[in-house]
Amino acid sequence: MKQILQDMANGGTTLAEAPAPQCSSGTILIHTSTSLISAGTERMLVGFGKASYFEKARQQPEKVKMVLEKVATDGLMTTIEAVRSKLAQPLPLGYCNVGVVSEVGAAVNGFKVGERVVSNGPHADVVKVPKNLCALIPESVDDESAAFVVVASIGLQGIRLAQPTLGEAFVVTGAGLIGLLTVQLLRAQGCRVLAIDFDEAKLTLARQFGAQTCNPSAGEDPLAAAMAFSRGSGVDGVIITASTESSDPVTQGARMCRKRGRIVLVGVTGLELNRADFYEKELSFQVSCSYGPGRYDPAYEEKGQDYPLGFVRWTEKRNFEAVLDMMASGQLDVKPLITHRFAFEDAPKAYEALTADKAGLGMLLQYTTPGELRMVRSVALKSGSSFSSQRPVMGFIGAGNYASRMLIPAFKAAGAQFHTIVTAGGINGVIHGEKAGFAEASTDIDALLADTSINTVAIVTRHDTHARFVAQALKAGKHVFVEKPLAIDSDSLDTVRQAYDAAQASVALGGPQVMVGFNRRFSPQVQKMKALLVPVKEPKSFIMTMNAGAIPANHWTQDIAVGGGRIIGEACHFIDLMRFLADSPIVSVQARRMGDSPGMVITEDKVSITLGFEDGSFGTILYLANGAASFPKERVEVFAAGRVLQLDNFRKLKGYGWPGFSKMNLWKQDKGQNACAAAFLQAVQAGTPAIPHDEIFEVARVTIEVANLLRQQ
Repeated sequence: MKQILQDMANGGTTLAEAPAPQCSSGTILIHTSTSLISAGTERMLVGFGKASYFEKARQQPEKVKMVLEKVATDGLMTTIEAVRSKLAQPLPLGYCNVGVVSEVGAAVNGFKVGERVVSNGPHADVVKVPKNLCALIPESVDDESAAFVVVASIGLQGIRLAQPTLGEAFVVTGAGLIGLLTVQLLRAQGCRVLAIDFDEAKLTLARQFGAQTCNPSAGEDPLAAAMAFSRGSGVDGVIITASTESSDPVTQGARMCRKRGRIVLVGVTGLELNRADFYEKELSFQVSCSYGPGRYDPAYEEKGQDYPLGFVRWTEKRNFEAVLDMMASGQLDVKPLITHRFAFEDAPKAYEALTADKAGLGMLLQYTTPGELRMVRSVALKSGSSFSSQRPVMGFIGAGNYASRMLIPAFKAAGAQFHTIVTAGGINGVIHGEKAGFAEASTDIDALLADTSINTVAIVTRHDTHARFVAQALKAGKHVFVEKPLAIDSDSLDTVRQAYDAAQASVALGGPQVMVGFNRRFSPQVQKMKALLVPVKEPKSFIMTMNAGAIPANHWTQDIAVGGGRIIGEACHFIDLMRFLADSPIVSVQARRMGDSPGMVITEDKVSITLGFEDGSFGTILYLANGAASFPKERVEVFAAGRVLQLDNFRKLKGYGWPGFSKMNLWKQDKGQNACAAAFLQAVQAGTPAIPHDEIFEVARVTIEVANLLRQQ
């Protein structure tokens, strides 16, 4: 398949070839026929990509603050690398998609293969979309009209928040694509509408749709026009669909309104408000969120959990359906809004027109590639690749943020032979596979595991899939590197253990190995700490503090069934690190979480874990999400034989009382990712594990035990 990508570093727009996504439970696979370029949103993204670093920073001051905080804790070079890496990741464009259902996943009802649907899928000739983000298209609505459904739903959600009634007077500020759709929707509600814009051509369309108009660029006064339009009473409401840095649209909206009028911001404006404008009239002001209830809610969008109709009448999907019904009845006419048509293959030309022609409104992409040519599951990223079977030949499963920013570059630096990268959606594999030098990108995990030329697999997917993929890879005779955790519950850990034990009969490269990405034990400063501690024969005391920071309760890592929770997903790093430095088996486990408080939802991210070791050592891990971002994120302290070691954020190591050692500071943070990858590759080739397998399973067992103790409190 092909998909449009936007380079956020330089603003370039490309049409990338990628493997088709695999349909999964709760999703629908769609062959696109038409998609709409959202003129406002996508023009803004292209402009942002072309802007300088300084201009990018100026447009996102909240991100600048985050960057400065990261500099303070992680160092300048680490922060620069993170920012560059983020900007180097191309962004898929588009969210107004129309096509034909080609496959229906499990747990999906109401859709059949061959039916036409509208969705918020990107500009790609094959899209995979959750069931709650699709709607069936009535027979009387053509594909070109249906492509406007999602942007119309954005306007519709703003209208629902404004709650217009029959006969009310409304102003629409900004007669762009969403503004003109909003005009029609308000007119269909029986409202009188005044449209304000600086572009006379757009106002001509607004008048065609039944609105009165005001053009400030022609010397017309918006306040005077609104007062005349409202017959001297002030308008009932204002819906702002403009995109500008100025706060004028909100200020004008307040001054246009009658007492207790309503203002809804659908677009993007400045928000320097004058309290007096709102106070005296008791105005209401609300920002509209995209296309309706359910937006950005993982339970609704990803898991398919619909809101009960009796309690939430209009969700984003039901807004799609409402717009389609209005199109079918003829109350919403989008044909006059179509200004450009391009073949999908000419997408770069479409984006040139988007930036060159500010008057462009409905810009459609048309897809004609035969279906069978879209469904290729693997694409070559480079030709002529050859691999030595005497060294690890790697397949990667997953290419998310951590894999692309840290793990793949670490393995590349270690000299890995990259064969195939598999991702669920396909496009991420192409983006990061091309950059790293993979030979192929695919969406077919079974094909990767069956490929005998691949002898080593890295698994960097969501936590609930780790155990299953590790077991499958071991059964296929592959060496396995899995990003933590190894498993999220005891049953899945047992499955991995059984697969590992059964796989030891293999003799390829010394027999299948399993390694978890416990990179911290390989960091240079931890290696120095280990060297200093080895001669110390008496028990040691450890204090490890992880200033983890808060993560929203609806983030997938907080979901016990998917991410396993933050103790299993993150604190395992420190359990392994303490096990490594103690160099003794764990014999006792205690854990306590912070007591409940009003409104407390998350219970596993503010905890104390105490481990006892066979040699008499003990240590406490403080995993805390309630600290300040300016405090070091990770601190390790070791007390032994009248001496102390203190490591802050893997940048500054201090020794107190150690003969011949006082400090070891680094210019940039080094958590050991590169050394970890190199150690694994060397271990595979040598046939000797970089981390003893018994320790890997011990740490996994203890981590799960800790989580279970916390959940019983």
